[in-house]
Amino acid sequence: MRQIFFDKHQHWEAFKKKHGAKIRPIVIKEVEKFRDCGDIKKGFKLFVCEGCHSVKKVPYRCKGRFCTTCSVGESEEWSRLLTEDVLQVNHRHVIFTIDEGLREVFLLHRHLLKDLMDAASRLLTDFFKKKAKVIPGIIAGLHTFGSRVNFNPHVHMLVTMGGLTEKGEWKQYDFLPFAMLRKQWQTVVLKLIRNGVSEREKKRIQPRLQKAFTNNGEGFYVYAPKQRGKMKEQLRYIGRYIRRPAIGINRIEEYDGQYVTFKYKDKTDGKEKRETVSVDEFISRLIRHIPDEQFKTIRHYGMYSRRSKTICKKILSIWQQNIKRWVVKVKKTLCRQTWRERIVANGKRDPLVCPKCECYYEYKGEVCQENGKLEIKVALCATTRAYLERVIEHLTSIQTPPKREEKEEKYLPQSNHETERQLCLFSVS
Repeated sequence: MRQIFFDKHQHWEAFKKKHGAKIRPIVIKEVEKFRDCGDIKKGFKLFVCEGCHSVKKVPYRCKGRFCTTCSVGESEEWSRLLTEDVLQVNHRHVIFTIDEGLREVFLLHRHLLKDLMDAASRLLTDFFKKKAKVIPGIIAGLHTFGSRVNFNPHVHMLVTMGGLTEKGEWKQYDFLPFAMLRKQWQTVVLKLIRNGVSEREKKRIQPRLQKAFTNNGEGFYVYAPKQRGKMKEQLRYIGRYIRRPAIGINRIEEYDGQYVTFKYKDKTDGKEKRETVSVDEFISRLIRHIPDEQFKTIRHYGMYSRRSKTICKKILSIWQQNIKRWVVKVKKTLCRQTWRERIVANGKRDPLVCPKCECYYEYKGEVCQENGKLEIKVALCATTRAYLERVIEHLTSIQTPPKREEKEEKYLPQSNHETERQLCLFSVS
């Protein structure tokens, strides 16, 4: 992905010049964060082997909303925490979609996307309250992308099959009338759009609204397949799916400098297909899915809302003591895994074990960027500080090469091993 955006063809710079002020500021911010992700010139943590004194520099990650590498890691971590935090009851993966002709309306009026999520959750909450007299738990995730990376806003939900009654008891309810929900969802979306745009805009899009109503006699698509298999594995899969990025790197098959070929699964016939688009079109499709500043693509409702979750869990904890049916796990502190723990959990080699001598790497300090310059943030000893100063000098010389070639050659290393020997003579106490 970084190659497509920032290689010698400089497609991203050309895209910015071509489209200028049409690009949202948050898009430029996120793409440029992605460009610097994992770049050691933007800061790193220093580790030294306690046995052979070999050096390991771990660069900072951007943790951006556009970065495919960071998105995958965050998705895995979020789904892991989700399985520990939700109630131990049956959940369904519910999907709400809209008419194809209305997609552009939400693209031009992005403020309606939050209303779309709220409306979908309200529809389900009201249904459970009316039919089962319970408050369900809902975690909603907004996807703005389709399989072809086109703009296709739809809502994925993780919904408890049942909920909390007025008496503080858990009541199971596992029936969803799709036909009724589809028609109600259609009415809700059309009303939402009419109330969310100006009178002038309403007149402009009225033909689209009328066509969307006429072409969908049964209503917009609502789907909630019954989950099979172990509950924890189901929750983890749905969690990863809700939080997944617009396109995975494994789907990009070819890039020749001007065109990008990617594969996708066609929902109409279930077959795997390929599409080739220009880089300009590929970038244009991707950046549409970068959410606005401070926009939350994951939201919690009902029993899972941030205001109600703690209280609901306390009520159910008291109820389950008498019934002897465990829906709430024993309270425990949930901690985010470190980058090292995530790597080891995936069955890979411990990154803090030296491959040469099998000793552990020891944290010694770190360098970060402040006001455009690399600065030493932490140095645990004088030797570390001296080494980090030399590293900064070396990296700065690469970033801003001197005018004369003779001086430039002085800073270029002959090999990585030789560079480390020149930059540092470490003595670990």
